[in-house]
Amino acid sequence: MYRTCGVSYFPMKPMNHSDIFDLSNCTLCPRNCHADRLAGNTGFCRETAEIRGARAALLAWEEPCLTGTKGSGAVFFSGCNLGCVFCQNYCLASSQAGRPLSPERLADIFLSLESEGAANINLVTPAHFSPLLVPVLEEAKKRGLRIPVVYNTGSYEKAEAIRRLDGLIDIYLPDLKYVSDELAVRYSRAPRYFAFASAAIREMVRQCPEPCFSDGSHALDAPEGEETPLMLRGVIVRHLALPGQQNDSRAVLRYLHETYGDKIFISIMSQYTPMSQVQGDPLLSRRLTEEEYDALTDYAVELGIDNGFLQEGETASESFIPAFDGTGL
Repeated sequence: MYRTCGVSYFPMKPMNHSDIFDLSNCTLCPRNCHADRLAGNTGFCRETAEIRGARAALLAWEEPCLTGTKGSGAVFFSGCNLGCVFCQNYCLASSQAGRPLSPERLADIFLSLESEGAANINLVTPAHFSPLLVPVLEEAKKRGLRIPVVYNTGSYEKAEAIRRLDGLIDIYLPDLKYVSDELAVRYSRAPRYFAFASAAIREMVRQCPEPCFSDGSHALDAPEGEETPLMLRGVIVRHLALPGQQNDSRAVLRYLHETYGDKIFISIMSQYTPMSQVQGDPLLSRRLTEEEYDALTDYAVELGIDNGFLQEGETASESFIPAFDGTGL
């Protein structure tokens, strides 16, 4: 069944150089930059060991089971360990936008979003800060944070790093962008993307092996017209369909369905927006056509995917990209 979606304050444990969370010799992601981020140096993600963000506010554009009536409490972090040439949030991913956030302030933000009625705390592109977020989440939960925590990632991560988050994350919201390594390198500068992303997602599903919703169900089976229950725990894997890449998109859907079946939800996204940096590319400079998207969703139905989300309406618009102006920080 498809639904439509529109300076450390808390002490860190001592670490040695073999620890994946050791930011003095950063090997947190597949880049293995070995940057001493504690000393203020940066690697591919362009970020040091100081948490930085650019926006914290209610967001109404996530899947319905994440948005609820008031929105998901989205916290957008600066920097990214991917290099997607088509990135819609380029100023954020390239660290051009953002301001420092002390762990104490970030915990306050989480609790403030909860008080505003957020359905969850949505950590957007948090991977390169995950060692710093662990004590913040632990502190926020001690201070009364009760809503689910969503880990919203591009998935170019090591399974070992995801394993360290066990017990702190309620909902994983990973991308699975490509199966093709050639596409991953060409479009995201991410060698062996599928190998790392699939292993990371496997660990996410291990932690959250069954979807759970606020109505007590394990599937979105509420009658049409009734309010969609909120997801409390589970995994939703997103795939952004790119123009001209139907074969790889089909491979993504086939892999996910054959591997996980109804243990996960699959969100097939049509919102690809051609940004200025891809003008001139024969494929990326245009939007996904309605025919391309319909063909992909028809294929999902043929595969037997029941737990899925589709996008309808005009989602491929820069107006859907939030302002990274420090709101809520």
